Amino acid sequence: MPVMVRILLLNDIITNSCCFNVLSSRISLPFLSHHPHSHSHTLGPSLLTVRTSVSISAKQLSPSLAMDSSKADTPKEIPSGLDTTTEEEYASQSKLLQEFINISTIDKAWTFKSGNGIGTQAIFSISQPNLLANKKRKFMLSTAISKENSNSVNFQWAPFPVEMTGASTIVPSPSGSKLLVVRNPENESPTHLEIWSQSQLEKEFQIPQTVHGSVYVDGWFEGISWNSDETLIAYVAEEPSPPKPTFSMGYQKAGSSDKDCGTWKGQGDWEEDWGETYAGKRQPSLFLINIDSGEVQAVKGIPKSLSVGQVVWAPSTEGLSQLLVFVGWPSDSRKLGIKYCYNRACALYAVRASLYKSEGSELELKDSSCEDFPVVNLTQTISSAFFPRFSPDGKVLVFLSAKCSVDSGAHCATNSLHRIDWAANGKPSTSDKIIDVIPVVQCAKDDCFPGLYCSDILSNPWLSDRCTMILSSTWGSSQVIISVNVLSGESLRISPTESNFSWNVLTLDGDNIIAVSSSPVDIPQIKYGYLVESANKNGAWNWLNVSSPIFRCSEKVRSLLSSLKFSIMKIPVKDVSANLTEGAKKPFEAIFVSSNFKRDSGCDPLIAVLHGGPHSVSLSSFSKSLAFLSSIGFSLLIINYRQVNIYHFSLVKL
Repeated sequence: MPVMVRILLLNDIITNSCCFNVLSSRISLPFLSHHPHSHSHTLGPSLLTVRTSVSISAKQLSPSLAMDSSKADTPKEIPSGLDTTTEEEYASQSKLLQEFINISTIDKAWTFKSGNGIGTQAIFSISQPNLLANKKRKFMLSTAISKENSNSVNFQWAPFPVEMTGASTIVPSPSGSKLLVVRNPENESPTHLEIWSQSQLEKEFQIPQTVHGSVYVDGWFEGISWNSDETLIAYVAEEPSPPKPTFSMGYQKAGSSDKDCGTWKGQGDWEEDWGETYAGKRQPSLFLINIDSGEVQAVKGIPKSLSVGQVVWAPSTEGLSQLLVFVGWPSDSRKLGIKYCYNRACALYAVRASLYKSEGSELELKDSSCEDFPVVNLTQTISSAFFPRFSPDGKVLVFLSAKCSVDSGAHCATNSLHRIDWAANGKPSTSDKIIDVIPVVQCAKDDCFPGLYCSDILSNPWLSDRCTMILSSTWGSSQVIISVNVLSGESLRISPTESNFSWNVLTLDGDNIIAVSSSPVDIPQIKYGYLVESANKNGAWNWLNVSSPIFRCSEKVRSLLSSLKFSIMKIPVKDVSANLTEGAKKPFEAIFVSSNFKRDSGCDPLIAVLHGGPHSVSLSSFSKSLAFLSSIGFSLLIINYRQVNIYHFSLVKL
C-alpha cells in the first residue's frame, strides 16, 4: 500500500473528537496526556502534523494516489477504494494502537517505614485508559522493599492492584497509617472525603456544594496537606456557588401557584476562569477539615482577589496556632492559559490556621493572635513563587520561581530556586530575606548545568542531611535527576550522564531514590538509586533495575520496539550573525527515532513532530502515540526548536 495513502487512512481512523471507527467496531480513544505542565506528546497533535504534511504533499501526487479528504469527516463510513487487504491492515493497526494505549502509567508514589521498623512499604498510584468509558481507570499497587545487600534490592509486589473506582485522588498521611480518598461529584452532588485505616473505612464526610465544590486535583492549583499530628487536612477546592438571582416577569394568572409564575433564574455575575481544562470551574479557595469532628471551614483572612493553591503546613510553634503557606495568583492578572504558562505572577503567602475542638461542632481559635494576624506576602520582592517546601527541621522554606517567564513574557523559561530562613518564633514577615539557591542560567556552557526546568517537586524531596533536595529537571532534550544542597547551592546530576533516556523521580526511600526511566523506544522501567561511598566527597549513584508488573505490554509491542533505535541530534545554526546572542548561536536538538534495519524498498517515511520549543521541550521519554507511529513504519524527527520563525513542515524522506 503506498505510504501517502496509508497516512491519510490513519487520519480517517483517528479524528479530532478522539474517536475512531474501524470495520464497524467503534472504540473511544482519550488523549494521552500527562502532568499539566509536562510536554509529552498527545496523539492529536502528532497526527495533526501528519495530516498537514499530507495536505501539502498531496498536491504533488498523481491522481491515482490522491484521496478525497472530505471523507475523514464521516468516520462511520469506510473510505472508498479499500480492498480486503487494506481493511485487514486497518483493523490490525487499530488493535496495535489499543495495545500501546493500554500500557499503564505511574501517577504518584509514596513510601513509609514498615511497622516492624525493617524495610519499607510503598504505594503506587497507577492509571490506565478505559477506552470503552472514555475515562482513566485508577488503581493502587503496594510493595514491600528490602535492600538485601549493597548491590541488590527486592520489591515484593502485592499479587493484585486495588481499583479506586470513582476516586479523584488519594493522599496518604505522613505516617502512612491513614489514607485520604477524595471523590469529586460529576454534578451538584456533595464532595465525598473518606479516611481509611490499614484495615477499614474509618470516617466518611459529605461536603455539600454550599460549603465548597470539587476539590482541585489538577497538579497545579492542587494542594492537599496533612498536619503533623494527622488530625487536620488543608486542601484547595472550588469556592461555594453563589446564589443565582431570580427574575420575575411581573405577571401571574389568577389562582396560579408560585411555581407557575413567570420567573426565571439567572447565572449570576460572570467571572473569568483560568482557561484550558479549568472552564466552568469556580475560583480555588483554601479549606480545613478536622477529621475527628468532621467540621469544615474556609480559611479566613485570604483576600477574595487571590486564587489559592499548593498549600503546605508550616512548622508548629508552641503556644501559637499553626501557619499555612500557600501560593496565591491575583485575579486581576492575565488568567487564560495558566495550564501551560508559567508567566502568571504569583507569590507565597502565610496565614494562621483555625483549629477545631476534637469534640462537638463549635470552632475555636487556639490563640487570640489568629483573630488579627494578617495574611503575609512572603515573596514581595520576586514576581513568581510556587511549590513551597519546608526542610525536615523546619528551618528553611524553599520554593521555585518562574520570574524569568513572568518578567520576559515567555510562557515557559528557566526556573530559579530560592530559600527563606524560617523565623524561629513562628511569625514570618514581609521583610524576610529571599536567598538565591540556584539562580537563572542565561547561557550554559557546553555540557554544563543548563539551569532548572522543573514541572513538579515531590511533597518530601529531602535526604536525611535535611538540606539536600532531589529534583527532576530538563537537561537538553532529556529529563534528568539532580541533587541540590539548599545551603551551599551546589547542584549535581545524579542520573547516569551517559544515558539519553529521560529520568523522573517518583519518591524517596530514606536516602535512596525510586525513579522511572524511559526512552522513545523503551517502555518505562522502575529504577532504584543509592549513593555509593567513595573518596570523592560527592560520591556516585548506582542504579538498579526493579522488576515490576506495572509496565506490562504485549509481546508484539515489545518486539516492535526492540526493532527501533533513537538518538539525540545536535543541529548547528546556519549563517550565524554577529547580532545573535551567544545562546542563539548554539546548536539546537532533535530526537530521531528510526528502524534498526535498512529496508530494500528504500527509506521509511518521516514524521516531523514540531511542538518542542522555543518555550517548551519534547523529552526523550516514552510516548504511547509516538511509539505506535514508529512501530508501524514511520521515522520520527522530534525537533526542539529554539526560535519561533521556523514553523514550516512537510513530509520528507531520509
